[in-house]
Amino acid sequence: MNEENKITTEWKRLADMDLSAAHLLFEMHRPIPVEIVCFHSQQATEKMLKCFLVFKEVEPPKTHDLRELLKMCIRYESGFDNFRKESDTLTDYAVLPRYPAELELNETDSKMAMKYAAKIMDYVNGIVFPTSAAD
Repeated sequence: MNEENKITTEWKRLADMDLSAAHLLFEMHRPIPVEIVCFHSQQATEKMLKCFLVFKEVEPPKTHDLRELLKMCIRYESGFDNFRKESDTLTDYAVLPRYPAELELNETDSKMAMKYAAKIMDYVNGIVFPTSAAD
């Protein structure tokens, strides 16, 4: 396995852990820690977009702004343009939920965040890991 493959695989592993953590917190913890679920959903998406950039041999920037990462991804794959709404929503969950009273989130927001993250992650998996995406 070459170095780029190792790095893309590691980005995917980290993204999968974040989304798994979001689902686990959503299912097992009461009251649902919606801010943390939304945060982990954003983190999962960020890591998968960076995984795609590494796959394209691009050094991902150190940013939590999914809009910026998405624009970079669009340069290499126009289909990412279909995820603007999702990236706009999820970007807000990178920092704001970590501070008191910055965002008022509820269970519906956390469900949507996990759904949006999974949607983008599935898309990236289909490009970067096409055989594992079908599993």
